[in-house]
Amino acid sequence: MTSDSHIQRASKREWAAMAILALPCLLYSMDLTVLNLAMPELSSALRPSEVQLLWIVDIYGFVLAAALIPMGVFGDRIGRRRLLLWGAFAFGSASLIAAFSQSAPMMIAARAFMGLAAATLAPSTLSMISTLFPHPQDRQKAIGIWIASFSSGGALGPVIGGVLLEHFWWGSVFLINLPIMALLLVLGPLLLPEARDRTAPRPDLPSAAGLLLAVLALVYAIKQMAAHGWTFQPIAALAFCAFAAWFFLQRQRRLADPFLDLKMFRSVRFSAALGINVLGFFVAFGSFLLIALYLQMGLGLSQLHAGFAAAPSGMAFIVGAVTAPILVPRLGIASLMACGFLLAGIGFAVTGLAAAQGSLMLLIAGYCTFSLGLAPVFTLTTDVIVGSVPQEKAGAAAGLSETSTELGGALGIAVLGSLMTLIYRLVLVENPELLDMPMSVATGPGVASGDMTAARDALGYALQVSAYLCGLVAVLGAALTALIRARDPLPQPTGDLS
Repeated sequence: MTSDSHIQRASKREWAAMAILALPCLLYSMDLTVLNLAMPELSSALRPSEVQLLWIVDIYGFVLAAALIPMGVFGDRIGRRRLLLWGAFAFGSASLIAAFSQSAPMMIAARAFMGLAAATLAPSTLSMISTLFPHPQDRQKAIGIWIASFSSGGALGPVIGGVLLEHFWWGSVFLINLPIMALLLVLGPLLLPEARDRTAPRPDLPSAAGLLLAVLALVYAIKQMAAHGWTFQPIAALAFCAFAAWFFLQRQRRLADPFLDLKMFRSVRFSAALGINVLGFFVAFGSFLLIALYLQMGLGLSQLHAGFAAAPSGMAFIVGAVTAPILVPRLGIASLMACGFLLAGIGFAVTGLAAAQGSLMLLIAGYCTFSLGLAPVFTLTTDVIVGSVPQEKAGAAAGLSETSTELGGALGIAVLGSLMTLIYRLVLVENPELLDMPMSVATGPGVASGDMTAARDALGYALQVSAYLCGLVAVLGAALTALIRARDPLPQPTGDLS
């Protein structure tokens, strides 16, 4: 392993800049968890269908995932700080539109705009970490802070959202984005250095469109299959997804300067880290949404109480993220990630048991356990991905890392959300009057006591099955960590990925 003694260590200015970079990370997760709590009230106000409701939740993640790679390369070319500040302004504007949406289609469009704006923020923050912290140990600590800030937003989001929703309308959860973005716009130019790669290729719009269409077609097929089974629409969507994905890959092979360099995937370690990241965020984001819905609709908690019940899991994420760099020298990257996945599997098993028994305390324990286990996985896979490429290509690597994050999370919401809807409807097949109601109405106090109990039990069973499925995915993730070289605790920043 190459010596790192010649690499410059970070100074106080770099760590102050890291605090500024943590702001967008704080915002991402805060926005996600706040929206989860607002879903029942938003549903009552905008009256979306079940499919529209899932689109409101995950269109943000899918547009973000599809746009991250070209935005990462775009940031390499024009400057990562410049892209970050442009994105901050656009994200604040999109949040304002979402706060005052008047219909479900308008909300879906606003959320898509937010996803496009967020795609300029995510790769900028992560690639600038590589620029600010060239030393592997500093970079690993900085990424730990990056993950911890993400977790802090997850912890603060439910509490802040619960307080806002107790006193204001649902749109207020989007307005909290504005002061954070304003702070970033003021302090960013003062503390963040500019970094760019003038030889980076121009983002290829046809490739970006192909990737976006492939992802959205896949999600549409999943949602239609969950709602209506194997009809013509999901089959046609899957065929279109396959065509769009083929077009995207073929174009990357033909372009002289592709914005997605497929040669990077020749590295087993690099590819395994991306796959592990997808699996981890699949179970995490999907579970966040289902648990938020179950706390309010299944257990009947108010938005404020549901926020406080979800907050400990965010604290567990913080603990896992900041302790991961301390444990790496003792256990190694692969072993620590495997242990994290196995701990998460135990947490999902406890969550399923809690849903079966309707126990709030057991649910909080399971939520905290799988959050504690997944945090080191996210920290270390991100470090492997970003630390495996030269600094001038950090934007593209960060784009890939964030794409796997957002794609895994959005797929988790789509698949587990659709699975929850399917199981809920199958359990209530003998109660057709409940199937005609939105889930938030059927589980609320406005229906007969027996019907409300049946609907809440069906939702609990849906969460139980989903949690056990997440546990199996976590075990699969633990097995895949064998592809990560356990004897290389600090990935080296070289361009040789073969």
